[in-house]
Amino acid sequence: MKQRTVWPAILVAALVLGGCGSASGTRSSPGGADTKLVVWDWKSGEASAAQYIEKAKADFARKHPGVTVEFVAQPHDQYYTLLGTAIQSGKGPDVILFNGGGQIRDRADALLPLDEYVAEDRQRLAGWDAFTKDGRTYAGPVTLQGHPIYYNRALYEKAGLDPAKPAATWPEFVANCAAITKQTGTKCFALGNKEGIGIQFFLSAFGSGVLTPQEYDAWIAGKRDWTSPHVKRIFALWKETQDAKLNSDGPNSTAMFNDAFAIFQSAKASHVIGLMSDIGHWKDFGEFLPADKIGVMRAPVVVPGATPSLPFDGGIGYGVARWTRDPKLAADLVRSLTSTDALTAFHEQAGAIAADTTIDVSKGGPAVTTIVADLKSGKPALHVALSSRTLDLMGRVSQQLLSGSITVDEAVRQLAASDQAG
Repeated sequence: MKQRTVWPAILVAALVLGGCGSASGTRSSPGGADTKLVVWDWKSGEASAAQYIEKAKADFARKHPGVTVEFVAQPHDQYYTLLGTAIQSGKGPDVILFNGGGQIRDRADALLPLDEYVAEDRQRLAGWDAFTKDGRTYAGPVTLQGHPIYYNRALYEKAGLDPAKPAATWPEFVANCAAITKQTGTKCFALGNKEGIGIQFFLSAFGSGVLTPQEYDAWIAGKRDWTSPHVKRIFALWKETQDAKLNSDGPNSTAMFNDAFAIFQSAKASHVIGLMSDIGHWKDFGEFLPADKIGVMRAPVVVPGATPSLPFDGGIGYGVARWTRDPKLAADLVRSLTSTDALTAFHEQAGAIAADTTIDVSKGGPAVTTIVADLKSGKPALHVALSSRTLDLMGRVSQQLLSGSITVDEAVRQLAASDQAG
């Protein structure tokens, strides 16, 4: 992620355990004028989120004048560790930002179900599934997050390729990459897997081009067949891209954030699997590449019968801690943080694909227009369905696959065991 000031973990843990100041707030009377709500996130300290936070605070202040709201921006690389300390102590922030998927589901016991409070927002907002567990909703979605395959249209043009017609099949894709490399000297993929994140992006971006629609839906539903030849094909493809020298140099020593994206932005690679929101996305790339030179493509078909789609889910969302003194008040703050005015500001300033489906994105350029159009037929991202423990393991075995120190069969066997252990 973007560089942030890193707070010593011991200091922050001490604040949490001690119930001091910004860690736990003061709430002498629920809903009263001297009530204070504390929010933990990793976004509010970023300049690109400033207008979003101000709009959300203004919306909440109109409904609850006199209630103090304090945002505490934590370092993202320590965020869930610090949050774990707060959960163990049973006290800390009232409202908490989460990534969708395993990160919030693994901590659902520490949160309050919000279904009764967010019923009016159901139709307006999308991405709810990433914040649910066992039929209950634990956060209001702020953004939609997905993994488009971006490409540099200018490099396509230099190679004599039609940038309006990216490859529809894997052999065509590899041939296009070869043509671009021959004419420009650039690699096919900008890849960073130092943190083990690259494989998550790859699995979700290319998986719909490998799995049948039935296999894809079963995977999302938790009925994953790790012995399937198609599942193995995804991880074999991951290794093949490295063996065929399609990737940028040294992916296991290259950070995804932000080194891999810098490779793409500097036109040293023709493609990158990026994000829809937050960072490494269309608006970020627009600072270095003209908007009309940023292309977005679906996964090429690797296995006949696959139906490529845009992988996306709820990206980030705010939940309410179980220990909060005033659940309704905290839930109202979540609703302000997902209000149309606030999310419009987040889209315009930060380039987020907001969860609010009523927001006009037509001014964002062709890449965002393509992404939003593909949402209609998109499906949840494959990696988001996995637990955080299995994702951690997948990061490690993905590095071993790239280095050649493990076989695809052994990697898949380990992942199956982790996934089935729950």
